[in-house]
Amino acid sequence: MSWARKVLRVNLTAGTCTEEPLNMDWAEQYLGQRGLATKYLSTEIDPKVDPLSPDNKLIFATGPLTGTAAATGGRWSVITKGALTGAIACSNSGGFFGAELKFAGWDMVIFEGKSAKPVYLMIQDDKATLMDASKYWGRTVWETEKGLKADHQDPQIRVASIGLAGERGVKFAGIVNDLHRAAGRSGVGTVMGSKNLKAVAVRGTKGVTVNDQAAFDIATDAGKAVLAENGVTGEGLPALGTQVLMNVINETGALPTRNHQDIQFESASDISGEAMHEIRRSDGKANLTRNAACFSCTIGCGRISTIDPTHYTVKDREQYQIASGGLEYEAAWALGAATGVKDIDALTFANFICNEQGFDPISFGATLGAAMELYEMGVLTTKETGGLELTWGNEVALTTLVELTGRNEGFGAEIGLGSKLLCEKYGHPELSMSVKGQEFPAYDGRGIQGMGLTYATSNRGACHLRSYTVASEVLGIPEKTDPLSSDGKAGLVIAFQDATGAVDSAGLCVFTTFAWSMDDIAPQIDAACEGDWTVERLLQVGERIWNLERKFNLDAGFTGKDDTLPKRLLKDAAKTGPAKGKVSELGKMLPEYYSLRGWTEDGVPTNETLDRLIL
Repeated sequence: MSWARKVLRVNLTAGTCTEEPLNMDWAEQYLGQRGLATKYLSTEIDPKVDPLSPDNKLIFATGPLTGTAAATGGRWSVITKGALTGAIACSNSGGFFGAELKFAGWDMVIFEGKSAKPVYLMIQDDKATLMDASKYWGRTVWETEKGLKADHQDPQIRVASIGLAGERGVKFAGIVNDLHRAAGRSGVGTVMGSKNLKAVAVRGTKGVTVNDQAAFDIATDAGKAVLAENGVTGEGLPALGTQVLMNVINETGALPTRNHQDIQFESASDISGEAMHEIRRSDGKANLTRNAACFSCTIGCGRISTIDPTHYTVKDREQYQIASGGLEYEAAWALGAATGVKDIDALTFANFICNEQGFDPISFGATLGAAMELYEMGVLTTKETGGLELTWGNEVALTTLVELTGRNEGFGAEIGLGSKLLCEKYGHPELSMSVKGQEFPAYDGRGIQGMGLTYATSNRGACHLRSYTVASEVLGIPEKTDPLSSDGKAGLVIAFQDATGAVDSAGLCVFTTFAWSMDDIAPQIDAACEGDWTVERLLQVGERIWNLERKFNLDAGFTGKDDTLPKRLLKDAAKTGPAKGKVSELGKMLPEYYSLRGWTEDGVPTNETLDRLIL
């Protein structure tokens, strides 16, 4: 129950769509979504494969709670070998697409090979058909979704597609569904574009059945009550979205600014969640129009915004003056503090372009920040940038380059390489604030020590959502730890990593864990799925997933030497705030982390660990 027990295998080279049964032995070990799809991927491809080769595979996956009444039970993931990193990639998205895929009766869709021409996949319950996408190739995500709904005369179709960024090889292109929800990181959209796959459209009418409906209703109702009563999930996130964090993290002294040269942004309040509510526009309206929720979500942290009609108006761009996906914390930071830009309309415009053309605002903003530092050093000049002055805080540079990057044109094609390749190209690899080729999110590892270890050990490259120790170190959830101390952080990071692996594989949003512990989650999974799903079993599932991902990366050529941070965080002390004088104490935390993981001193899982986890 709860699993649809079906996999759709799409051979793009042959143009075939084939149904096969879900491997339930693997489902018992990996639950679903992130874990189960990673098992399929690691079994079916050579980890050393070129990410853009037809031999790489791309998997759309749901979890057993996707499409159910569990709060936030609408998540889905894209799993592949990432184009940005060359590492295992699992990019999670919300919206309504994942639930619709589950309603159509599919646990996952596996894409293999490469189509000779642009195609999209149309799924209508059991029927799956590859269709000509030539007229959509070269068009934006927004145009594609609107067009497919019109073509099939069904406004209830859900669409996940790529924009020009994915078609043209921007290394950090994502896959956008429901106009502004995205599997955004690691270049999963770049892989999709390399296969000439423009979109997946789905209409499902079957629904989802759980194993024990009465027990499930009790467990999910209890979970929703906990979310409603919690200060973060019941108040902060609905009111301010993830942007509730902007001023908080800035005051903590962990807001990376101007390519991590500073850890506090003097204009943080201008780009914060509070600022989105303020009446600053010429027409007497605020940046924020309303909040929004994904499928089955009782939190509603999404933002819907509009841009001042007198600001950044462009001919034939009326869609930027109507409500669309607004700024979330990571995007606001990357487009703002990382580049020094403080104009909230400029940030909102840039975020719209990222949605419209389908690419990651975190990697884009962080890479632009690195380019700005190269410009300040004189390494880059207007000759290389096409006449643009990449000075800190230059909103014209931001809004111009976001469009060029979306089209992979001009200096935007250089930004589209990502910061690692860009900085290597211009002789300063140390200026790339990344791990395994993926740019840092919006937390500095000097001001929040656990996040430094989180970034260094993340299997997908630098990522906050694999181990959000900010919850403990800043917000005191589930218990308060000192963000400036490295003591005990190895165990804390591991606990978050394993729990998150289970949450990601269930089909739930990780934001629920601001309020829920595994004691709240396990009863919901246990009631939905056959078998006995205890807290202990789920945590072992998370640990098994983490080690499987690690094994994939080791087989792909990564080593323990890749579990590191840029010298800036290890050598250059924070200049201001509570963390003044601090560097990341990664060297102290990493050996303890390896030991607790059951890995060798070189970061390789021991045979004993692999045997215990059935790997």
